[in-house]
Amino acid sequence: MTRRAVVAGVGHYLPERIVPNSEFEATLDTSDQWIRSRSGIERRHIAAEGQTTSDMATRAARNALADAGLEPDDLDAIILATSTADLTFPSAATMVQAELGMTRGFAFDVQAVCAGFIYALSTANAMILAGQANRVMIIGAETFSRIMDWTDRSTCVLFGDGAGALILEAAKGKGTNTDRGVLSTDLHSDGRHKDILYVDGGVSTQTTGHLRMEGKEVFRHAVEKLAETATTALEKIGMTGQDVDWVVPHQANIRIITGTAKKLGLPMDKVVVTVQDHGNTSAASIPLALSVGKERGQIKRGDLLVTEAIGGGLAWGAVVLRW
Repeated sequence: MTRRAVVAGVGHYLPERIVPNSEFEATLDTSDQWIRSRSGIERRHIAAEGQTTSDMATRAARNALADAGLEPDDLDAIILATSTADLTFPSAATMVQAELGMTRGFAFDVQAVCAGFIYALSTANAMILAGQANRVMIIGAETFSRIMDWTDRSTCVLFGDGAGALILEAAKGKGTNTDRGVLSTDLHSDGRHKDILYVDGGVSTQTTGHLRMEGKEVFRHAVEKLAETATTALEKIGMTGQDVDWVVPHQANIRIITGTAKKLGLPMDKVVVTVQDHGNTSAASIPLALSVGKERGQIKRGDLLVTEAIGGGLAWGAVVLRW
C-alpha cells in the first residue's frame, strides 16, 4: 500500500464589495469592453477597509473545515500561500491558527506569488508522504488591492481579493494513477525574469511599492510554461491531457487559460473558469476555483484534475490529483 494525501474538504471566502468593470470608467481611460476583451474579467471582489488577508483566510478555513466535517484541532498544520500578509511577521498562518482556536500543530506562510498555492500544496503533500503530518490545511489568500497603482490601467483592473482553502489528509492507496489524492507535482522557478512581474518596494529597501508588470512578456512565458509543467506532471504518472477530467488553472487572464488548454489539447468545457467573477486573486485563485467548481457540481469525487499556475519570480508549477 502507498501513503497518499487525499482531499478531505474545500472552502472559500470573497469580500462583500463587488467592483464591476464599469466602475473604473470614471477614473481611468478604459471601458468594460476593453477589460473584458483583454482579460475576460467582468468584476472582482475588493476587501473592506480594515479587512486583512488573515481574516479572509480564516473565513475560508472555517468553510473548508465545515465541508470536511472536522474541527481545528484535527489539523496538524496550516500552510498559507500569500504575498500580502498582514504583517512582516509573524506569519499570517499563525494568525489563522489562533483565530480558529487551533492549539496544536504548526503553521507557516509560503510566498511564491501566483504560484504560491501550487508550492504550498506540493509542500503539504511531501509532509504527508514523509509522515510529518496526517492532515494539513492549505490556504491561498490575498489582498492585492493594497498593492495596486490605481492610476495604472494595465494592472489595477486585473486583480481582486479573496481566499480559498483545501484540506489534505493521509490515506492508503494502491500506488497507481487510479488512487485518490495528489498523484504528482512539478515545480520550477527562474529568477532571471524578475523584472517582468514584481512589486517595486519592500521591507529591506524601506519602501512601499506597487505591482508592476510587463503584460506581453508575462503572457509569452505563461502559456508555454503552464502547458509544459502540466504535461510533465501528467507524464510522471503515465497520463496525458486526454485522461484529464478538469483543468483548474490559475485565474489570471482568459487568453492565457484558453491558450494553455489548446496546447494541452483540451476543450474549454473541461476547464474550470472563474476569472470573470474574481479577477486575478494570485495565490487564492486556484483554491477559489476548486471550491467554486465543487459548489457548481463540476468537480466530483474520482475526477482527475490538473492544476497549474505561474507568478512573479518567475515561479510556476503544476499538481495532478484525483478528487
